[in-house]
Formats: sequence, C-alpha cells, structure tokens
Amino acid sequence: MSPDEELLAPRRRPILLIVDDTPANIQILAQGLMDQYDIRVATSGIAALELLQKANKPDLLLLDVMMPEMDGYEVCRRIKQDSALWDIPVIFVTAKGDSVDQQRGFNLGAVDYITKPIEIPLVRARVGVHVRLKLKSERLEQLALLDGLTDIPNRRALEETLKRECAQSHRHRAPLSILMVDVDHFKAFNDCYGHGAGDECLIRIAHALERGLRRPGDFVGRYGGEEFIVILPACDQAGAVVIAEHLQQQIAGLHIPHACSSVADHVTISIGLTSRQARSKDACYEMLHEADQALYAAKAQGRNRVSAL
Repeated sequence: MSPDEELLAPRRRPILLIVDDTPANIQILAQGLMDQYDIRVATSGIAALELLQKANKPDLLLLDVMMPEMDGYEVCRRIKQDSALWDIPVIFVTAKGDSVDQQRGFNLGAVDYITKPIEIPLVRARVGVHVRLKLKSERLEQLALLDGLTDIPNRRALEETLKRECAQSHRHRAPLSILMVDVDHFKAFNDCYGHGAGDECLIRIAHALERGLRRPGDFVGRYGGEEFIVILPACDQAGAVVIAEHLQQQIAGLHIPHACSSVADHVTISIGLTSRQARSKDACYEMLHEADQALYAAKAQGRNRVSAL
C-alpha cells in the first residue's frame, strides 16, 4: 500500500442500507455483501427515511425504484434535499434499464444504476468503487481540518466549532467558556533549543491539552503559532477556571526544560478565559477577543497563570 493509500484507507467498516420491498432481493444483496459491509435493511421508502433520521448515516444506499407508497425516485429526491443526508451515494437497483429511467435517476442525484436480475460480482464492484470514493472524500475533509504539525484540529476547525457552540449557547441560554492558551516565552525557547525542538514542544503540548479535557464535547485546537484555543460548552467561569488550572498542571507535568524562560526552568503556559452565555449566534469573535484580553492580562501579571475576564 502506498503512503497516499494508507493515509486514505478506511478507518471503519462501511455501512450499507438496502431499501427494497422484496425479501428475496434483500437476501441476495445482503448475503453477497455482508462479508465486507455492515448491512442495514428497510422494506419501504418511508421506513428508509425514518431509519436515516435515527441511526448513523450509511456510506451508501442500494435503493429499489419500484416500491409501494413511496418509490425510490421520491426517496432519493428527499435524501438529496436534506442537508444532513445529501452526500450519501445512492445506487438504484431496478428492472427498468432504459435510458430515460436512468437519466431521471441521475438527475435526482444517484451515482449509479444496477439492473435486475442481480449479479453479485457486478454489485460488489460498483458498490466498492462508490464506497471507496465516499470514504476517501470524508478522510480528505478530516485532514483539511487538522493542523499539519500537531495533528489536532486547526484554525478552520476551531472557527467552525466555535460558531456552532455560540449558536447553541444562544439558543439554549447556556454558558460557554473559551480558553486562549499561550506557551510562555516560546520565541526564547526556539532561540535556545532550535525550531526542531520547538516543533516537538508544540506537539507534546497539543497532545497534553487533548488528554487534559475529560468532558464529552470539550474541544481544543491550534489557533496559530504557539497559541491554542479550548472550547468548553455548558461550562461556567468557576468550572472553566478549574479546567484551565488542570491544563496548566498537565503542561508542567511534561517537564520540558526551558532554561531561557524568566518564569520557570520548564515550559509553562498562560491562559486567558471568558465565560458567559453567547449574546447572539454570531458572538464567537467577540468572545475570542475577550479571551485574548484575558490572556494579555495573564501575561502582564507575570505569565504562568490563569486570568478570567
């Protein structure tokens, strides 16, 4: 396997949803594919749409065209209009093989057609192609949201998460805390030990910050340079201060030497935090500015401390 192939290899067993009102067709498809995929089944279009709203998204749909109540075309149309489902590849399985029917399906967003009688080797080949494309696309999207050095979420991922959490805070009138973390005297560290050691220092700090977050939903990413942002949903100031002090201890516990620091003989961090309910769904940049002001105060007070605005 080439490095690129290894990078893009699927990290989980793909999920297929088979939608057909004929049990014999479901059995043929499921038996022919179950060795490579996790199989889910729906026996009607309505049942398929209900399942899609409840369970984890499948990686591909095998969708019968001719079904009572709601045909496959209508199911596909509704899927492609749903912002949470539109990217699921749909392959129609049908006895209708003429070009007009196929064109209709492609116009609705289907990626392929399989005609009956079902030939499993052909089904496996076509399903495999489209599932691989789907998973590679997902992996590339994930990589686009990761910082190249530290392998934690990057600034783009941070901003997307912050916007989402601000909107949630505003909608549910819940507190939101933002921590801005800065490595103390990092330029001096680079000058003292070299940029290679500086990169390794940032990697270790990033991973220690990740390990230090214990609540589901808490989020850390690299904001740029030696700055990191921590997002704490549903967390008030008292709770945020406790978490910030714990993160300080995590970094101190790395015992990374820093002979050029005026603060300590090891690497330390300063943290500025703000905690409140977002006043609007677009309050994220306002809160970032507040956290930055608090960080400035922490530095002015001597660094290696937590300052809350």
